[in-house]
This record gives sequence, C-alpha cells and structure tokens, in this order.
Amino acid sequence: MLSRTADHLFWMSRYTERAENTARMLDVNYQTALLPQSEAVALLGWQGLLSISELLPAYTALHGEVNARDVMNFMVKDESNPSSILSCLRAARENARAVRGTLTTEVWETQNQTWLEVLRMINDDEFERDPGQFLDWVKFRSHLSRGVTLGTMLTDEALYFMRLGTFLERADNTARLLDVKFHALQSDFFGAASEKDQEYDFYHWSAILRSVSGFEIYRKVYRDVIKPERVAELLILRQDMPRSLHASLNEVVSNLAMVSSDQSGETHRHAGKLCAELQFGSIDEILATGLHAYLSQFLDRVNDLGARISRDFLMPATA
Repeated sequence: MLSRTADHLFWMSRYTERAENTARMLDVNYQTALLPQSEAVALLGWQGLLSISELLPAYTALHGEVNARDVMNFMVKDESNPSSILSCLRAARENARAVRGTLTTEVWETQNQTWLEVLRMINDDEFERDPGQFLDWVKFRSHLSRGVTLGTMLTDEALYFMRLGTFLERADNTARLLDVKFHALQSDFFGAASEKDQEYDFYHWSAILRSVSGFEIYRKVYRDVIKPERVAELLILRQDMPRSLHASLNEVVSNLAMVSSDQSGETHRHAGKLCAELQFGSIDEILATGLHAYLSQFLDRVNDLGARISRDFLMPATA
C-alpha cells in the first residue's frame, strides 16, 4: 500500500476516535460539574481537562480565565483548536475524501454524513441547548463508523491501518481520561481517605466509569462498591475491558503484525514490550509508582510508538 494512502486511513480513524474521546472527557466534566461541589473544585476539573489535553496555553491566549462555558465551546466547536470535536470530524472527513476509492461506499457516506450533520447541529445551536445529548451523538457516530468499517471493509492492509489508528488513539485518550481525574481532584484517594472523602468520591468515579461505558462492566467484574484502585485496574490492566490500555495495546500489536515490513521490527518490539508490561503488571506495583507518574510515562511511550509507526509506514520515503 502507498504510504500516503496508509497515512490518510490511519489519521481518518485517529481523528474519529479523538472526537469520540474528547466527547467522553467533556462528558465526565459536564456530569461531575452537576454534582454538589465548591466552585474551586469544579474549576480544577476544567483546568485539568485543558492541561492533560495540552491545550491550556492555547485556551488562555483566547479566553483568559477558565470557565465551563468557554472550555466547552473551545473543545467542541472552536475551529482554531485542532483537537476540538468540529476540527477532528472535519479532519476525519477530509482524510476519508482523499482515499475515497479505498473505502466502501458505506464507510465514506458515514464519515461524510457525520460532518454534514455536526455542522447543522452547531449552526442550529443544538449543542448549547443540550450539551449532554450532543456529546452522546458524537460518541454514537464514532460507534457507527467503526461498525460500518468492520462490517463492509475487506480485511486487508487498509483495515489494519485504520484499526492501528483507532487503538493507538484510544490508548492515548484512556490514559488521559484517567489522569484528568487526578488533575481535577488534586488528591490521591488511593491512600487512607476519610469516610466522607470516599462517599464524595464515589460519584466522581461513577462518572469516570460511565464515560468509558464501564459502569455496568465494573459491577459485573467486581460485584462490589466502586473503589478507585479497582477502577484503575479495570481501565489499565483488564484485557477484557474494551477501552482499557491493555486491550488497546493488544490491538495495536496484532495489527502491526499484519502490516509488518523489514524496517518495522523495532517498532513491533516496542509495542510488544509495552503490551507485555500491561499483561504481566499488577495494580499494586502501578500504585506504588504513583498513578500520575505511570500514566505520564505511558503517554510518552505511546507517543513514541506513534512516531515510529509514522516513520516506518506513513511518511513518504525521501529520495
């Protein structure tokens, strides 16, 4: 496959997944902002979201002080923000258009319709009227895109590069989503927290789980009250949790194997090593290291893996 084609397919899927995960992160803050809490705690949540997305400097340059309305607008419909939902859906559609002949009609029409519909919804102020419903719609369109892709695309290199983009982005965003929690609360609830802290924190962890469609899964797996260390274990180490770091890296490794070339051996080794650490790791070791430190290191390694994939497969060879 031409590296240019692989690049468009890879980034089409990454941008679609990024739009969904931006919606999920916003949904966490939107839900927790509705809970009884001080204004200072609520503000930390929005600042944390911008910080972990590496968008705080860009936001403050445009809006100055952080507030919920401006952050939501910046992350949803600000075209100057390349990570906003509107920018991501546009980029996904443009990448799809560039490789229209490689995609099935159903995949192309799904991407195109999503773009046209999000423009209409934003122009009609549907986001302002009901942010929760709009964010749910973004997540649904991403689900639809993945389902149509798996249901209609030939199982070949095109699909493998699309899946690579999806799961590399998902690993990155799940790690960021977990980290948002700690930026927002500025506290380590894995220690000996008071009973009042535990009761207060239950609702925040519930919002985290619901944002990754993990609330029912948590209940099924652990059959117990929500505990922070188990939430972390579910989203980091559980191979059977679809949005966990382990499940995402499994997909990255298997799809890398399907497109491997003579020059990609080192990239495959790095991906396999990271996956093996998740497979044989324990939550106690991670918490002893510190969850924020662990997630920061994981994000660095995922970013390095993305750069290696780009170098090996996506960037045109220079003469």
